[in-house]
Amino acid sequence: MSRPGPWKRGLVLAALALLLGLLMLLHAQITDRGGLGSLVETFLPWFGLFVPVLLAGAMWRRSASAVVALLLPAVAWLSLFGGLLSDKSRPGGDLTVVSHNVNAENSDPGGTARDLAATGADLLALEEMTPQATVTYEKELAKAYPHHTVKGTVGLWSKLPLSDTRTVDVVRGDVGPLARTRPADHPEDPPRALRTTVATDQGPLAVYVVHLGSVRLQPRNGFWTDSRDFGADALTKAVAAETNERMVVLGDLNGTTDDRAFDGLTSQLNSAQEAAGDGFGFTWPASFPMARIDQILVRGVEPESSWVLPETGSDHLPVAAGISW
Repeated sequence: MSRPGPWKRGLVLAALALLLGLLMLLHAQITDRGGLGSLVETFLPWFGLFVPVLLAGAMWRRSASAVVALLLPAVAWLSLFGGLLSDKSRPGGDLTVVSHNVNAENSDPGGTARDLAATGADLLALEEMTPQATVTYEKELAKAYPHHTVKGTVGLWSKLPLSDTRTVDVVRGDVGPLARTRPADHPEDPPRALRTTVATDQGPLAVYVVHLGSVRLQPRNGFWTDSRDFGADALTKAVAAETNERMVVLGDLNGTTDDRAFDGLTSQLNSAQEAAGDGFGFTWPASFPMARIDQILVRGVEPESSWVLPETGSDHLPVAAGISW
């Protein structure tokens, strides 16, 4: 009996390659029931790893059909993420901003504060602060940052004057590490977002510091995103209503910019990492970053560079960007 030719060998591999390509091309059509769509989009860049795996199988099977089929996922991945592979950063910038989820369970907030102050950033946004740790951050950052504001679990430290600070309501009954820090007679969630105005020599800059609700994998409900999605919608409305032409959104959004939950937000703002970064800029978990859920988004200013800072005592990596007028 003759062996099948190269076009008839590895048909299963060819089918898997086509399915992979269709998944990447049509990811927006995947149902979000149980948060499935958000989960896929969060880790969508990693699906590209299946291409060399399938290619190795195709070469081993000597399957021409599988090799040709792999063109679909390869081209799909490059169309989605190829632009992130080059370094788009440029020298210069009028303002350096840093954002960091410092982790409510951080055992060394003082060390984290000193590491962040050493960056020399003009604006420093912190998220997931406990009341006890906030005192430490205020003490350690006071010398480098004469201006600061704190609302609940988020704060902004600045070398420039601040004004018109207010809370942005992005909370919907989220339960997380900070819930355990609240006294029994204070059951409501503390604020997790603020808006303030920074006085620059080029005019006012609106800055939002945000920590959206957590996402969780649950046996019954799948990828639970209700709290995060509520906050994303509230933030989108706040950004749409913002009258200042120049603005920066800093914070832990608990989601990537590929996630459909942020379509309304990313249609109004540009990602500093996508515009002026080098690579994907993954930030979480700090020990082995797999997703960029910590974001710097801008409008009315130009990102010149974007990068990820070294690990501190948090489970997130800090992010930084240089912006110009």
